[in-house]
Parts: sequence; C-alpha cells; structure tokens
Amino acid sequence: MANRHQSAIKAARQSLKRQEQNRSILRRVKTYIKKVHGAVQDKKSDEAKATLREATSELHKAVTKGTLHRNTASRWVSRLANRVNAL
Repeated sequence: MANRHQSAIKAARQSLKRQEQNRSILRRVKTYIKKVHGAVQDKKSDEAKATLREATSELHKAVTKGTLHRNTASRWVSRLANRVNAL
C-alpha cells in the first residue's frame, strides 16, 4: 500500500461509490419494468398504463443520473409501450 498514490486510492473509493449508486438505480428501474410486465401478463390495461408511466419516469431519471444511455432507455420504453398498447 506504500506504493499507491493518493489519487489512485481516492479514484478506487469513488468508483466503488458510483458502482453502488448505479446498481441501486438499475435495480429500481428493473423493478418497475417487472411491474409493467406483470400487469401486461395479467391483462390489466389500466394498471399497465399507470405502471408504464412510472417505469418511463424511472428510466429517464436513470439517464439523467448517467446510469443508462439515453438510447437504451428509449429502446426499453418503446418495447414496454408496444406491449402495453397491444392489450
């Protein structure tokens, strides 16, 4: 540890912190996506639309925070919307 630079130690610490935040955000997004899938499988149109709105919001928040790329989020939203609209 004596050979390590202070900047490298700080960078490693920051990396772990960001990793934890990103995991938390992605877990939250995936939970909302699962809610939409569940509503679609149960053929609950109103619930599916409501959860789609929430999931879309969470996906856009993840983009704002830099966890997801905006095209990835848009693709996920599009696929979810197609499933909900198919009901």
